[in-house]
Amino acid sequence: MIVLKTRDEISRLDECNRIVHEVLDEVGRAVRAGATTLDLDEVAERTVKSRGAKPAFKGYRGFPKSLCTSINHEVVHGIPDRARKLRPGDIVGVDFGAVYKGFYGDAARTMRVGSVSSEAERLITTAERALMAAIAMAAPGNRLGDISGAVQEVTEAESFSVVRDFVGHGVGRELHEDPQVPNYGVKGTGVRLKAGMVLAIEPMINAGGWEVEVEDNGWTAVTRDGSLSAHVEYSVAITESGPMILGKEARS
Repeated sequence: MIVLKTRDEISRLDECNRIVHEVLDEVGRAVRAGATTLDLDEVAERTVKSRGAKPAFKGYRGFPKSLCTSINHEVVHGIPDRARKLRPGDIVGVDFGAVYKGFYGDAARTMRVGSVSSEAERLITTAERALMAAIAMAAPGNRLGDISGAVQEVTEAESFSVVRDFVGHGVGRELHEDPQVPNYGVKGTGVRLKAGMVLAIEPMINAGGWEVEVEDNGWTAVTRDGSLSAHVEYSVAITESGPMILGKEARS
């Protein structure tokens, strides 16, 4: 069941997502060659707690850390580790969620470790363009397929592929709410969008094929062909006047 949010609830979600973006800003400042993914996790946890909030992912369905850190061919749900050091030219998907005053925020960015390859740069910028194209469709009267189709259209125009095994989702008083938000689909189909819906829209795109597999730790999803992957995400409220990217003004 899709839960529509009131203006007050959207305001609270905006506040929570502002904290999420402040955390991602701090993590971004810590991304450098030689840093470990556990270093990034410690920055995230320290920052979110300093805002009076809690990390949403830690303990969620048994996930052991506060941050998801997915490097190069890792798609999503990479587990921070002291032994995992960032190297020049890596790209790292950083996904973070927070809980604040009973509401959840969720966002992700793919960050560069120094200069990256032209393919990696194009992959990241394509994911970001796909996200913004999808958000532009998040208006009352449109359909869920308009969001999904926008991601697929932008991605495949660059000869990249859209991950099908993982999707975006509703967000609010729970981290994952209805509806699911795939990154592929047919425009003009699916649930009719209404003011008050809040969606975590999160393109996950691969430089090679769309197929993924989950590693033995039960969490980290990787591209089956070893190609690079990028992941970006905003939590977005659908309002009468159009899409509202929650917490965006906190970005540096």
